[in-house]
Amino acid sequence: MSDKKLKVLLSNDDGVFADGIHALAAAISDLAEVIIVAPDRNRSGASNSLTLEQPLRVSIVAPNTYSVQGTPTDCVHFALNELLKDAMPDLVLTGINHGANLGDDVLYSGTVAAAMEGHFLGVQSIAFSLVGNQHFATAGKIARQLVEQHLRRPIPTNRLLNVNIPDMPFEDLAGTKVTRLGARHHAESMIKQKDPRGHDIYWLGPPGKEQDAGEGTDFYAIEHGFVSLTPMQVDLTAHESLGSMDHWLKERTDG
Repeated sequence: MSDKKLKVLLSNDDGVFADGIHALAAAISDLAEVIIVAPDRNRSGASNSLTLEQPLRVSIVAPNTYSVQGTPTDCVHFALNELLKDAMPDLVLTGINHGANLGDDVLYSGTVAAAMEGHFLGVQSIAFSLVGNQHFATAGKIARQLVEQHLRRPIPTNRLLNVNIPDMPFEDLAGTKVTRLGARHHAESMIKQKDPRGHDIYWLGPPGKEQDAGEGTDFYAIEHGFVSLTPMQVDLTAHESLGSMDHWLKERTDG
């Protein structure tokens, strides 16, 4: 293993005081200089949102630990473009999320979005999520193993990695599988209630059941006790549709 000590930026969407981010910091603290830049409160579901109409307020809450009144993407954007601009980190790690980020959850996840921002800004990034809220030490060990592997041999792809860890003791894990994203059914209906003044209020329903959860998906790996590691790209272009769309447009003009 290289003698080089990494510099690692940590962020999340559960907030700067969440158990998961501190479990992640503890797991790699002897391998890396760790800088935490995270939201001042829970910002789950913030996705890739940026704060544009008000300034970001940043507080130091502990050594190398910064609390940001903003979104997860704000945190990484601030860290890489301002706080660490003269000494960029080697890795951006986000999480350990309190709950899964499987399948199309990644479209809404602030934890995945924070890692995506690191990827956009040119730093190898990995998002970690625990499929539950108990065994953060297990997820921390997995994160450490992947960081050690990266230190021995850098990750061989310019991709964002999304890692989900079963909520079980480390010794009970079945191993690690490289997976693709599965898919859920649509979320359940909205939950309608009344506030104390008799006005209608609405809550998002629970996540839908798995729709595409067959072998090879992240859902399947987790169901069978494996850590799921999914390489992700952020180019949303439907490349296979370019030709047919071009033909469709020509038909319009030719008609």
